Amino acid sequence: MKMDVITVVKRRPVVFPLILAAALSMLLISEGSYHRSVGMLDDLVEMSQARSAVHAVQQGMLEAETARLVHAATGNAEDLRLREIALKRVEQSFVQLERLHAGQPKPLAVLQRMRREAALLLSDPSQPGTQAIDGLRASSAELLQLEEQRSFTSREDLSRSLLLGRVGVALLSAVSLLALFMYLRQSFALEAQTAELQQRLQLERTRLERQVAQRTEQLTELTQHLQTAREDERNRLARDLHDELGALLTSAKLDAARIRSRLAGSAPEALERLAHLVATLDAVIALKRRITEDLRPSSLTPLGLMATLEILAREFTESAGIAVHCELAPVRLAPSAELVVYRLVQEAFTNLSKYAGATQVWLTMSTRGDRVEVTVRDDGAGFDPAAVRRSAHGLLGMRYRVEAEQGTMTLLSTPGRGTLIAVSLPAAPALRADATLTPA
Repeated sequence: MKMDVITVVKRRPVVFPLILAAALSMLLISEGSYHRSVGMLDDLVEMSQARSAVHAVQQGMLEAETARLVHAATGNAEDLRLREIALKRVEQSFVQLERLHAGQPKPLAVLQRMRREAALLLSDPSQPGTQAIDGLRASSAELLQLEEQRSFTSREDLSRSLLLGRVGVALLSAVSLLALFMYLRQSFALEAQTAELQQRLQLERTRLERQVAQRTEQLTELTQHLQTAREDERNRLARDLHDELGALLTSAKLDAARIRSRLAGSAPEALERLAHLVATLDAVIALKRRITEDLRPSSLTPLGLMATLEILAREFTESAGIAVHCELAPVRLAPSAELVVYRLVQEAFTNLSKYAGATQVWLTMSTRGDRVEVTVRDDGAGFDPAAVRRSAHGLLGMRYRVEAEQGTMTLLSTPGRGTLIAVSLPAAPALRADATLTPA
């Protein structure tokens, strides 16, 4: 996650500083406006309290003067008690005003004058204090005027603070929109660059896949050509062995037979040598026949694939001592595909005798739909197909030969559980029967 953030910051060196500066500025403006507004509201509350205290002083002095006048007229002691209560409220209001105007010279001076005028009014309760009351009212009005001016100034400061906050928020919103625009523009540019890069990668991948398919097709064609050349060379060798070497061996065997007939009863030792020579010639003829069959199965064309595979399985059982269970059905395959199946089964039997250590083999061949399926399964040691050495070209050669005939080959094997080779080849189209009969 840390590396992703660093990468994004490197790709967008302007946007993130703008966003960070906008966020910090908005925080500072918001906090400053909040604290100024709270302070001004507190001042307004104090001003309201001061005005209430001034009115309380006026009201208290008026009540005290009224109680004095009533007492002078009636002589009732209760009026004196009411006058004392009013004066206490006046004193409390003065104390509150001094606390609210602490540190303010001009309001404190007016407040001191109010105290003097109140003291003058209270100094002689028996004398009317009209002049002192008028002075007290004038001082109270002056103090209220000062509070009104102070309140007006605080309201203006509060309005300026709120206006500054609005302007700051508007500016920061504009900066944020600018940062967002730059971010989106860079994002779109990056997305376009990424899309272009992906398109290039897709084109390159398509080109490589096409090249791989072309190389695979060339390798398949080359494999088919090499196999065809190999089979042609095998056919030539088999024909030479069958015709020329066979003729020579047959001629030698006939000559040995004629010589033995002429030496009959005259030279026992020579006859014994001739018998050994004839036996040797028979062994060479048998070897020639076996090599010829390996090079080109002579039974494939006249007998068909099914009979040829049965013969191959029987000979393998006789030579290797491994039982082969055949389930073969007649199929239609092209001659080249028949040869591929024969070579595949032959290669599988060779690998079985060398490496598998099997005791039984199951060979099947059948038609399913338009496909011919051939399987060779054994109960041998098995192996891990993923661990096959690169030098093991037999299986790879089988696969290429099958793919050259438009077929597929599947190899399944597990250590200790045997091996299965399954091949699927396209069936050859059926021969069209003659629709008309020739009249006798």
